[in-house]
Amino acid sequence: MPTILMILGWRFFFYANEGDEPIHVHCRKGEAEAKYWLDVETFEAIEAHCYNMGPADKRAVRRIIFEHFDYIVEQWNEFQERRDGQST
Repeated sequence: MPTILMILGWRFFFYANEGDEPIHVHCRKGEAEAKYWLDVETFEAIEAHCYNMGPADKRAVRRIIFEHFDYIVEQWNEFQERRDGQST
């Protein structure tokens, strides 16, 4: 579960055991957490689920995602390449 960003107390990361799911990122801060799907073609972040997050938390997380969108996608691709290389 590599951490790719730590911003304003939010930790953004991937899980290694999620099969062949499309690009997404998890985030956690204290007891709050969420998962967002990233659509590269439409430059969109779609909330898959969230727990213990108010509107301000959701806005903060989405702002961070959009400010680092390309970096998150790049890290996702590198993570998947490393993961696929280990399974062969």
